Amino acid sequence: MRLRWVGAVLLAAAAYYVYLPLPSAVSEPWKLMLLDALFRGFMHAGDVAHAMGVCHSVHLLNTVVSWIEVIEARSCAAVHVSDSALGGVATRVFQPKGGKELKRGVIYFHGGGWALGSGRMRSYDLLCRKMAEDLDAVIMSVDYRLAPEAVFPDQYHDALAASRAFLSAQVLQRYSIDPERVCVSGDSSGGNLAAAMAQELGSDDSITVRFKAQALIYPVLQALDFYTPSYQQNQAVPILYRPVMARFWLQYLGANPSLEPLLLANNHSSLDQPAITGQTRSKLDWTALLPAKRKKHFRPVVKETGSQGVVGEVPGLLDVRAAPLMAEEGILGRTPKAYVMTCEFDVLRDDGLMYARRLQDAGVTVTSDHYEDGFHGCMVFAFLPMQSRVGQRSMDNYIRWLDQNL
Repeated sequence: MRLRWVGAVLLAAAAYYVYLPLPSAVSEPWKLMLLDALFRGFMHAGDVAHAMGVCHSVHLLNTVVSWIEVIEARSCAAVHVSDSALGGVATRVFQPKGGKELKRGVIYFHGGGWALGSGRMRSYDLLCRKMAEDLDAVIMSVDYRLAPEAVFPDQYHDALAASRAFLSAQVLQRYSIDPERVCVSGDSSGGNLAAAMAQELGSDDSITVRFKAQALIYPVLQALDFYTPSYQQNQAVPILYRPVMARFWLQYLGANPSLEPLLLANNHSSLDQPAITGQTRSKLDWTALLPAKRKKHFRPVVKETGSQGVVGEVPGLLDVRAAPLMAEEGILGRTPKAYVMTCEFDVLRDDGLMYARRLQDAGVTVTSDHYEDGFHGCMVFAFLPMQSRVGQRSMDNYIRWLDQNL
């Protein structure tokens, strides 16, 4: 009898930890709750380990992720898979067997807040494997360096070195990639790097081969406004909570984690910050860039006075290489045709929507693919065991767009 009571209490405690009140429209809420409970549990364990001086919280998370998710490079009947290097950066290469002599090519940057994950994770391996087979394309999944050991601009430089190598005649010839059919892509923080690569290389007149397309999956693109409608609406929606995104930004920019409350209050972007001009603010003015359907009842949060010196202490906040949404229109106009995926229940939704609008205003052809039942990270959960319907749907549409535009 006593064991039954203990079991009941433990079950109730587990249910309390797992259950979250989620928006009714979110896809398969119980799967999302279970996924979030696992992620929160590992994050809490990492915070405890960090507080005790055992290891950095990110190290514990990456150790767990590697143990669960990272797999060896294994070829199959349709795709040859190998681990190599691209511009000196570790890269997993997926080459379709057979098909056309000249292949399409995609360089892909994984997500994880510039601190977590790997292109060798099972979820990314399966995604890139499917892309290679379905598109008859060579996919190169880049393992750029991660925070906290590497901070901005290290990840950017890794992505740039890999991208330049990817577009080089030597690599294109070695892997039989058609130089007229190459794309840069990535999800979340990887979408940030992909957007930055499209800008940097689109404006580089010294290169002869350019990306034909950029495909950005729920990208993170700015860190000046943590009160966009999507940040307000989805601040408590898993798996990317508003404070977690602020923490990722500070880790990426090599900043003091104690600045997190200032970022979350928008004190770092107050009107008395001389480094943030009116022109800069216009580039992320969601009242002008978002459709009314997304603005809803939300109001901007702009402080008259804030915390002086934050932008000076963390200059990456205004660096277009870290925050591609801040780019000038002339730079945006030289980037290739774009696919931008966004999800309704994602704090980063408005980053993507504003970027799509700014690209369109700059004359770029844009496909904006929005998922009303989607959540952050959904596309990489298109496979078992956490297979989600919106993940499968978004992945299929992403690959279909690549097939039609590359």
